[in-house]
Amino acid sequence: MGCSNSSASKAEEPQMKRLMPLFVTMFTAFALVACSGQELYRDVGEREANEMISVLMSAGIDSSKSPGEKGSFTVHVDDSDFARAVEVLKQNGLPRENFESLGTVFEQKGFTSSKVAQQAQLMFGLSQELSNTISQFDGVIEARVHLALPEANALTGRASPPSASVFVKYREGLDLPAQTAAIKSLVTNSIEGLDYDSVSVAMTEAKPLPTAPDDPVGDVFREVLIPFAGALGLLLLLAAGWRYASLRSAGRQAHRMRHHLGSEYRSEAPFDEADLDDAGIRASEPAE
Repeated sequence: MGCSNSSASKAEEPQMKRLMPLFVTMFTAFALVACSGQELYRDVGEREANEMISVLMSAGIDSSKSPGEKGSFTVHVDDSDFARAVEVLKQNGLPRENFESLGTVFEQKGFTSSKVAQQAQLMFGLSQELSNTISQFDGVIEARVHLALPEANALTGRASPPSASVFVKYREGLDLPAQTAAIKSLVTNSIEGLDYDSVSVAMTEAKPLPTAPDDPVGDVFREVLIPFAGALGLLLLLAAGWRYASLRSAGRQAHRMRHHLGSEYRSEAPFDEADLDDAGIRASEPAE
């Protein structure tokens, strides 16, 4: 019985070898279709990845996201849209800058013995936190806050009044300059001794987003040919699986039939002593 199973397995091996190129071709085709996009940005949060996809979609650029490590995501676009996608996201301030807080600044660098260095760390931390807060305003693409906190004069003991400069780049079509007073109040109330009139705000509107060039052939390819190729590949894969199952079932049936016919033949074959002689077995004869 073991030899019969081995023979059946050997009979099926050529069938598998004939089907293997088809499986390899199908796997390669699916891999090419699935990996046709190019990695744009990786290790971004889900919220920022969704924002990127939304901005790209508004600019007529197809994109997608895939999960990465530690809850991060990777954004993909087609190779032909890569350069324009980078420009679109750049004009929208994406990916956003990671600002540091006061606690992070002093935790990383520690408290220095120099009073000047401590003042510089304090100014940097305050600027980072204010820039981060202003960036949360609706429509703000980029924000920068520069502080000037002069030290007291060593002779007179007096210090020049502090001042602040704010730069804001906002999305096209929004009336963000109407928020100038709110931004100045925010900065004024965050810095001790800072006067409202000592805060200057400069705002600039972002350039219009670059439009997608007309590409009717590419549109047809993306909207029609790629889904058709995927459906055709799936049908071919199903057909190959069905063919393999049929061949395997037919092989098993043929093996069972050969085994059954062999059993009948052995049961109906007449006894021949010559066969025993060939096998070295001789029937014992009765003694005279």
